[in-house]
Amino acid sequence: MHTFALRLSPNQDLKEELGAAASREGIQAGFILTGIGSLKQATLRFADQVAPCRLEQKFEIISLVGTLSLNGAHLHIALGDREGKVIGGHLLPGCIVYTTAEIVIGVTDEFTFLRRLDQQTGFRELEIVS
Repeated sequence: MHTFALRLSPNQDLKEELGAAASREGIQAGFILTGIGSLKQATLRFADQVAPCRLEQKFEIISLVGTLSLNGAHLHIALGDREGKVIGGHLLPGCIVYTTAEIVIGVTDEFTFLRRLDQQTGFRELEIVS
């Protein structure tokens, strides 16, 4: 395994920048080791929902987890609001950095992560190739 870190600046899109990092680094099988920071806008898909939810307020990034590769990403995020209430869901484009986002990504050369449409779920699900 090897790792790399990135720091995002204000007004960058978290999901788009993670995809760009996967492309830039040629990541075939990556995973988020840690992710913290803040957002000024969040776009999430909640459990058992089809439509995204856009939230326009400032949040602390409590946790960022998931897998990413050149073939796509599956990322979840937990956010805390100004009252300390936590909300979380599937990370979508439209999560805009407020002050910073600090992310450490682990990469393994043992696998390749592919994304293929699963007829049962209707989503592009993870396929792990050794």
